[in-house]
Amino acid sequence: MADFLNSLRRLRRRKRAAEQPTPRGDQRVAVIGLGRFGTSLAAELMRRGWDVLGIDENARLVQKYSDSLTHAVVADGTDSEALAQLGVDEFSSAVVAIGTDVEASILVTSNLLEAGVPNIWAKAISRQHGRILERLGAHHVVLPEHEMGERVAHLVTGRMLDFIEFDDDFALVKTIAPSVVRGVPLGESRLRSRYGVTVVGIKPMGEDFTHATADTVVEKGDVIIVTGKTAAVEAFAELS
Repeated sequence: MADFLNSLRRLRRRKRAAEQPTPRGDQRVAVIGLGRFGTSLAAELMRRGWDVLGIDENARLVQKYSDSLTHAVVADGTDSEALAQLGVDEFSSAVVAIGTDVEASILVTSNLLEAGVPNIWAKAISRQHGRILERLGAHHVVLPEHEMGERVAHLVTGRMLDFIEFDDDFALVKTIAPSVVRGVPLGESRLRSRYGVTVVGIKPMGEDFTHATADTVVEKGDVIIVTGKTAAVEAFAELS
């Protein structure tokens, strides 16, 4: 009975944590795991003006990045007491950037949830690992290797210049404008009814990107940004 009550309390704490918005102006983030993914992420967050606490068991890695991060400490993220001593529970965000150690990734994520960190990002190395993290309660799960592999595959096999896929089978593509969209105002092209896509941006040759409107006329050689269901934008990008 005691175990059941403890589990129920933990679930309630996780739910409350997930419902709390990130406080405005609180730009502190703990990055746990200073491998390639973690350090790349930490460097970009630092560039954007965030205070980054880097945590790793490997003293050599911590020493290597101590000068480039706001703080870098040697600690075991699977130890809830160690995280508490570092004050991670007071941070608005935390990233579990641990590489191949799935057990450690799960334990660290669980510790952060128990601590009530309101915005937890967790790296997964497989879809199964990602599903476990989601069921555990991680607010955001990313599969960087898998997602990058899918993106590059789209670029290699098609006419796309860039490809980003979102949730619910929705994607955004940058591509050279095919002939079906050229020469008439977008409002008259009927792209949505014919192809299931919408042009939201355009870069005329020699100019900068700008928003596309119903009056925009696309010319040969223009680069366009197209959104829609993944299959629809894939098929549209293949048109010549």
